[in-house]
Amino acid sequence: MASGQTSPAPKRNFGLSSVTRAINELTIVVGFVAISVYLAITTPSFLTSANLLSILLASSLIGIVAVGETFVIVTGGIDLSVGSVVAFTGVMAGLALNAHIPVPIAVLLGVGIGALSGGFIAFAVTTLNMAPFIVSLAVLAMARGLAFIVTNGNTIFSFPDAFDNIGGGNIGPFPVAALIAAAVFLIAGLVLARTVFGAEVYAVGGNRDAARLAGIPVTRTLAIVYIISGALAGLGGVVLAGRLDSAQPIAAVGLELNAIAAVVIGGASLFGGKGSILGTLLGVLIIGLINNGLTLKNVQPFWVQFIQGAVIFGAVLIDSLNQKRRGG
Repeated sequence: MASGQTSPAPKRNFGLSSVTRAINELTIVVGFVAISVYLAITTPSFLTSANLLSILLASSLIGIVAVGETFVIVTGGIDLSVGSVVAFTGVMAGLALNAHIPVPIAVLLGVGIGALSGGFIAFAVTTLNMAPFIVSLAVLAMARGLAFIVTNGNTIFSFPDAFDNIGGGNIGPFPVAALIAAAVFLIAGLVLARTVFGAEVYAVGGNRDAARLAGIPVTRTLAIVYIISGALAGLGGVVLAGRLDSAQPIAAVGLELNAIAAVVIGGASLFGGKGSILGTLLGVLIIGLINNGLTLKNVQPFWVQFIQGAVIFGAVLIDSLNQKRRGG
């Protein structure tokens, strides 16, 4: 390319067509509505305002983390560390508050530590050419271990009201945590669907070699998505600590399963190049409905994980079959 010329912005045709994406999202909406109608008919307390707000609050943490996971999965990667990062960033923010550090700085500390964890994964993936699955699994163990080390296995208590309101307060009838999650979804949706960076994310996930030949900065794009995932996990740690008025090193165990489940249920492909923030939002709400419905029906909580695992297996199986058919 001649000096002084800029490469054209990549098109979204690296991913699914708009029509196909719309059909997939409509299918997810139908599933969401079907589950809602079933619970409304069979569980009288389901449609109460208190229960619906409870679903929003419970889904907010999963939603914040799942948005970051969406960016990663669309590029064909995965981040298994998010649950442990939520716990570690929560206890670090809690320790900062107990050291009388102002609330805004403690919040930024939590988000910043999360971003650093994502940067570490990005360095290992892009520079050391390590597999995202292995790297993020290692960070999962390291972050959880650090959470226990810095707290000596103890729970951190007694946070200022301003911090607790981030995760447990309300603005009118709406939980602050749900409003934060809504803002995260809105911003991420605009970034992924309306910006050059969003198009680059789809391009890298659709065909990394073709994206590189088209002049797309593949390494930079991969680094940014892992940093986004880590930063949002850090934000999730702050929200969870505020909601519980405590920071626990054992917190958020298995959260990565919920986040990945939401993204996959929402139509994203673990092969990359496919997925949307709207789909992830619907996936989060479906998981929230399933969890809430099982609780209202007094189903043993052990079944929740089984059902989530079964849903993930089914979604990945369908995606794998579709991938083989397209390849054939």
